[in-house]
Amino acid sequence: MPSEGRCWETLQALRNSSKGRLCYHRDWLLRGEDVLEECMSLPKLSSYSGWVVDHILPYKQDNLVPSETSPSSGSASALDQPSGVPKSPIGNSALSPASPATPNGAQSKRESHHTESMALQSSRGIRVEGCIRMYELVHRMKGTEGLRQWQEEQERKVRALSEMASEQLKRFDELKELKKHKEFQDLREVIEKSTREALGHQEKLKAEHRHRAKILNLKLREAEQQRLKQAEQERLRREEGQVRLRSLYALQEEVLQLNQQLDTSDQHKDLLKVDLAAFRTRGNQLCSLISGIIRTTSESGYPTAENQTEAERALQEMRDLLRNLGQEITRACEDKKRQDEEEAQAKLQASQTQQGPGPNTQSSVPSQGPGGTRNEDLQVKVQDSTMQWYQQLQDASVQCVLAFEGLTSSKDSQAKKIKMDLQKAATIPVSQISTIAGSKLKEVFDKIHSLLSGKPVQSGGRSVSVTLNPQGLDFVQYKLAEKFVKQGEEEVASHHEAAFPIAVVASGIWELHPRVGDLILAHLHKKCPYSVPFYPAFKEGMALEDYQRMLGYQVKDSKVEQQDNFLKRMSGMIRLYAAIIQLRWPYGNQQQIHPHGLNHGWRWLAQILNMEPLSDVTATLLFDFLEVCGNALMKQYQVQFWKMMLLIKEDYFPRIEAITSSGQMGSFIRLKQFLEKCLQRKEIPVPKGFLTSSFWRS
Repeated sequence: MPSEGRCWETLQALRNSSKGRLCYHRDWLLRGEDVLEECMSLPKLSSYSGWVVDHILPYKQDNLVPSETSPSSGSASALDQPSGVPKSPIGNSALSPASPATPNGAQSKRESHHTESMALQSSRGIRVEGCIRMYELVHRMKGTEGLRQWQEEQERKVRALSEMASEQLKRFDELKELKKHKEFQDLREVIEKSTREALGHQEKLKAEHRHRAKILNLKLREAEQQRLKQAEQERLRREEGQVRLRSLYALQEEVLQLNQQLDTSDQHKDLLKVDLAAFRTRGNQLCSLISGIIRTTSESGYPTAENQTEAERALQEMRDLLRNLGQEITRACEDKKRQDEEEAQAKLQASQTQQGPGPNTQSSVPSQGPGGTRNEDLQVKVQDSTMQWYQQLQDASVQCVLAFEGLTSSKDSQAKKIKMDLQKAATIPVSQISTIAGSKLKEVFDKIHSLLSGKPVQSGGRSVSVTLNPQGLDFVQYKLAEKFVKQGEEEVASHHEAAFPIAVVASGIWELHPRVGDLILAHLHKKCPYSVPFYPAFKEGMALEDYQRMLGYQVKDSKVEQQDNFLKRMSGMIRLYAAIIQLRWPYGNQQQIHPHGLNHGWRWLAQILNMEPLSDVTATLLFDFLEVCGNALMKQYQVQFWKMMLLIKEDYFPRIEAITSSGQMGSFIRLKQFLEKCLQRKEIPVPKGFLTSSFWRS
């Protein structure tokens, strides 16, 4: 239409009109009181009008011509194309009716055209309004579409977020399940660990229980062993108590006999210058003391060693009391005899003065010797040859000690260990010798012989040999000889039958190893000088304790051992010596002679009978020697032996009796009764414990 080209001018004219400057709002009813105020303001078009003018109509302006038909057609086509990119109405300020840049000529021209376009104003307004409405519809549709797209986008996002949340929930559930599984595994591991710990604790408790049970069993065994040991100790105590009780009875019997001897001294009452009542009173007190000891021990059980010592002290005091009384009687008798001799001499001189001088008829009478003829008194010192033999043996013993001095004085631990092992290997087998079977005795002998021969032997679970040290053989020989003599001093002294098994082993070793035999003799002579026989003499300047040791006494802390214990030890060593000289090892070479046979026993017996007897010692040793070796000497020397026995009875007994006090008569009486019994039967009995052929077959 031709009028469409003038649409812009119409709009411009409407804008410049008074009514066009009014503000029109569709929602004026909602604004209330502001309506009247807006009427006073300048009129303005809707923002949509500007958009229509700026974006729809310009598409047609390029085709506009000065003719009035072109704008109309362009306007109509523009109105038919409502789409476009909206721009701000403010950007078109040049087209605004209020623009100051509009020339006055253009304004007048527009006003002139206003009247011409009034007819078209109504249709154009409708078109503009329609365009506006269409724009609003398009814009609303675009908004709706955008809102729909936004909603879809939001829904898509919500779905994505929901899916993400679902995935996260799944992951959370998986993590929760994993955590739960892990906690279950941890709990399971804790339970298994607790179970293992419980099982370990249970095993530990079982082990502790077994250990405690083992300890309890050991304690029970120890308790049983302790009980058996206590029972054995109690048995030994009872046996020792019975032995002590018998000893007390023997002491009481001897004290009573000595007390009776005090009573028999009344016949010398006139000779004595002392009061016998004091001796009797003290004797009765000693008898009462021993009776009280026996009565007390009978009530309390068995006597103790102190009781026995007290009784022995009382017996010794009784002996001393009787000895003192005997000395007083002897002194009184000598005084009486001297007085009688003086009176006789005085009478003789008086008669000679009356009768005149005459020949001297008095002559000395020599004492009778052991051979039955009257000769000089017996000797006190040993023969020179015997003394030289004794000294040679002692020198050999000293040289042997010097030979292994390096081993004994060594500070080296290995040398000390070797020394201890060798000493045990040498002494323990000797300690095991007793009245056991012959086969066992042979094992002991073979072990000692192997050790001395340089062969290794087992001792204490270790192999021992004298070849371990150059001085080992000397050390073993010395300790072995010392142990043999010590067994005689201790074992044989307590058990007389043990002399024969010890002696037969010593004899066999002596035969195969002569140096051991010489060392045995050296030790025997040193501990028991009466086995030489040798009576050591007291030298000027010598200490009394040293002299007592030379005599064979044991001196400890300046105290000399009791006489009974001394005689017991001497008896054991003499019995061992008497057994050695008559026994031979049955498995040795019987063609060889005994290295120290019966001829040495005959020599010892002859030499001791040619020496002055010692109180209590000579009688004891003679009895022990004859009881052990008498039967063998009888078979060997026959008639000569019986002559020797008669000599002892007729000549030597009076000498022993003369020097023996009444308190020491026990050993003399025992020897006398034994010899008289043998002379009566014409036989010396086989000693108790002698090794027979049945012993070696066992």
